[in-house]
Amino acid sequence: MAFYENVFIARQDVSTTQVEALTEQFNTLIEANGGKVTKKEYWGLKSLSFRIKKNRKGHYMLLNIDAPAAAVHELERNMRINEDVIRYLTVRVEGLEEGPSAMMQSRSDRGDRGDRGDRGDRGGWRREREDGPRREDRAEGGDAPRGGDA
Repeated sequence: MAFYENVFIARQDVSTTQVEALTEQFNTLIEANGGKVTKKEYWGLKSLSFRIKKNRKGHYMLLNIDAPAAAVHELERNMRINEDVIRYLTVRVEGLEEGPSAMMQSRSDRGDRGDRGDRGDRGGWRREREDGPRREDRAEGGDAPRGGDA
């Protein structure tokens, strides 16, 4: 069997208990088709980047699935039919993560990004130029304007 991660977004007007019931319905469907759901994570009610079917927010839920492809196809078919599911995404992965996902970890626990250093506002590295005057020197009139026939 293959490993899959499935994230679905439920409508904003359903309650958290209804989202849990929907998750249990999908879990039962996967188990009936010979698979199992190894992890369920409720990420909460979050704002969407853009409106989807007149919704500005949605309940996010992650499912880690160990199932054959036929079970996942049936799960996606049921998600398409269900009116409470706005969007879903299923990705096949090499292995399932054991601990909490990146969404559930606090920012201090995600220390794998390292020190970002001195980065500019456009993401590039700032460095001092040695061949010309600095910005504060140019502001005082230390450098002629560039371009044109001056």
